[in-house]
Amino acid sequence: MKAIIGLGNPGPRYARNRHNVGFMVLDRLATSWKAQDWFTRYQARIANSSLFGAKIILAKPQTFMNNSGNAVKAILGAYGVPPEDLLLIYDDLDLEIGQLRLRRKGSAGGHKGAASVMSELGAHEFHRLRLGIGGPPLGETVVDYVLGDFSQDQWQVMQSVIDIAVKAATCWVSAGIDAAMAEFNGTFPGE
Repeated sequence: MKAIIGLGNPGPRYARNRHNVGFMVLDRLATSWKAQDWFTRYQARIANSSLFGAKIILAKPQTFMNNSGNAVKAILGAYGVPPEDLLLIYDDLDLEIGQLRLRRKGSAGGHKGAASVMSELGAHEFHRLRLGIGGPPLGETVVDYVLGDFSQDQWQVMQSVIDIAVKAATCWVSAGIDAAMAEFNGTFPGE
């Protein structure tokens, strides 16, 4: 069994925020993989799916970004998924809009949701897929930027990026992290 967990903030107020790209990818994965209906358990919205013979838990923590680790720990514990079978999907300010980066392990890089997951799991050796959202323009705070919606042009790019992220997650399930990293790291729409 594997778990793919996207980070974001719950509720319609945050739905199209830059900080919610993890949720956006999970919604697209659920549709693409014809996952069972979402239900609420373990402080998260969860859907079950299977792909290439693997059972997969899709989850969107409802704990708000900075406490994502609480839900992630509960989900992995309940389903018996070890951290090395987790793909965590979230936004990254240090990557340009449209850029993807997969990693086997690493630091939180200043991302409070990823830091919460690392703290609660007591581990940093889980796989991650980060989607670039670019940095805030001069004069805008990081908080205002990540909790703001994409511009229309950015939104168009992100639709393609989310589709690529679905392909990257599919590759992760079928062929593993090394194959997914080799194929998708640095990918921009149109390449």
